[in-house]
Amino acid sequence: MNDGSVAITSKIERIKTSVQRFFGPWGVFFKGFLKHPVMVGSIIPSSRWTVQKMLAPVKWDECKLFVEYGPGVGTFCQPVLDRMRPDATLLVIDTNPDFIEFLRKHFRDSRFIAVHGSAADVNDIIRGFGFEHADYVLSGLPFSTLPGDLGPKIAEETGKAIRPGGAFLVYQFRARARDFMEPHFKRIDNGYEFWNVLPCYLFWGWKG
Repeated sequence: MNDGSVAITSKIERIKTSVQRFFGPWGVFFKGFLKHPVMVGSIIPSSRWTVQKMLAPVKWDECKLFVEYGPGVGTFCQPVLDRMRPDATLLVIDTNPDFIEFLRKHFRDSRFIAVHGSAADVNDIIRGFGFEHADYVLSGLPFSTLPGDLGPKIAEETGKAIRPGGAFLVYQFRARARDFMEPHFKRIDNGYEFWNVLPCYLFWGWKG
C-alpha cells in the first residue's frame, strides 16, 4: 500500500469515527453499515412503527428466551426488555464486533446477553447458555443478499431452535425472505410497514 492509499484509508477511518461520535448510536450503526453493508442491509435503524408491529403477536407471559439476529445498535432491544418477564432472557447475536461492544456498554439489564457470532450457530449458542429452545427469534438480516448458502442455513437452524408454538419474526426489504422460511414453518403471516426507511415486508413464521 502506497502513501496515497494509506492517507485515503486514514481519512475514511477518521470520518467514520467522527460520524460515530457526533451521532451516537446512529453513528455506530452507520459505521457498521460501511464495514459490512451486505450483513447489515440498511443504513437506517428500523422505525418505531416497525418495532411495534413486529412485536405485537408475541405472547410475553410465555416467553423465556427471546433471540435477535443482527441487533445493530439495539433498536428492538429496549422494547423487548420492556415487555419481557423479569425472569426471561434476551440474547442477541451479531457478526459485527462494533455493535456487540456498543450493546454490552449500553444495556446493563441482567436479562440481556450479547454474543459476537453467527446466526447460523444459534442452536450451539443457546445451548451454551443453558437453553434447549428459543420461544421467539427476531431477524432483520437481509436473507436474499447473504453470501453463499448462509440464508437457507440460518432459516433451517432457526426452525430447529424455536419451540412448538413459538415464532420467527422477520422484517425485510424484499418479499423473498418468505421463500427461506416456508420449508421450516407451519404457518407464515404477512404484513407491510410503509413508515420505515425503506418500507419493509413483515413475516411471522409459526412453529406447529
